[in-house]
Amino acid sequence: MLDLYGIPNCDTVKKARAWLDGQGIAYAFHDYKKEGASPEKLVAWIEAVGLERVLNRAGTTFRKLPDADKVDLDQARAVALMVANPSTIRRPVVEHAGGILTGFKEPEWAAALA
Repeated sequence: MLDLYGIPNCDTVKKARAWLDGQGIAYAFHDYKKEGASPEKLVAWIEAVGLERVLNRAGTTFRKLPDADKVDLDQARAVALMVANPSTIRRPVVEHAGGILTGFKEPEWAAALA
């Protein structure tokens, strides 16, 4: 079973969930808004795929942050930012036997999860 992390009302998460359901792939859903994301989990994801694939700099939440919060982001500051603002975590994140997927790109998911 996969672990899928995201926010239920996010369009990309909805597409990812519909795709998983359509493929008959079982998953446990973890809601960032309700359950948050632990610093340890975020560090593990960053170590697996890199900060730029975990931190969502393009989202509204990140863009609305004060400039002081967005500059000179090292891993520790980025993790603290994502813990405090879960909407700054790219969505969805999937933990599967072969590794981590971030965002939803159907060809990438099909190759990794088929």
